[in-house]
Amino acid sequence: AGKTSLGNRLAEHLEVPFVQLGTEIEKLAGMPVAEILSLSGQDGYRRLEEKALLDVLARLEKCVIETGGSIVSESSVFNVLLTTCRVVWIKALPEEHMQRVMDQGDMRPIESNDHAMADLRRILEAREPFYAQAHAVIDTSGSSLEESFRQLSEALS
Repeated sequence: AGKTSLGNRLAEHLEVPFVQLGTEIEKLAGMPVAEILSLSGQDGYRRLEEKALLDVLARLEKCVIETGGSIVSESSVFNVLLTTCRVVWIKALPEEHMQRVMDQGDMRPIESNDHAMADLRRILEAREPFYAQAHAVIDTSGSSLEESFRQLSEALS
């Protein structure tokens, strides 16, 4: 939905570090996320996600953190975010979300999955009540990066 682009731009604007939690998880584990999931499953990934988040929060007084959308699946970790950070839900229409992922060269969502779009819609719908707990919501559907950043800046001021 634009998390990386908007996160980078916000971090530059605020002159603070930009942290991709997925990268921090990979550093902690010493392996890519796909390998973590293959070896340790979702439970192992969630434990690393929590540790990575707590490490970042302890290490950095101010920063912009990009998390995976599934972080809401673990209520204790999501609650840490909600109580210690300003949380912004960056959302887009499922079709735009899928297209942006593929435009970045990530074909995993559609490989060997004829129902990828239906699956994405189902996942987003199930997570929506959790995402709605965010302090602000930015809908990037049909918006340029500049327009989305303007919306983000307004939501945070």
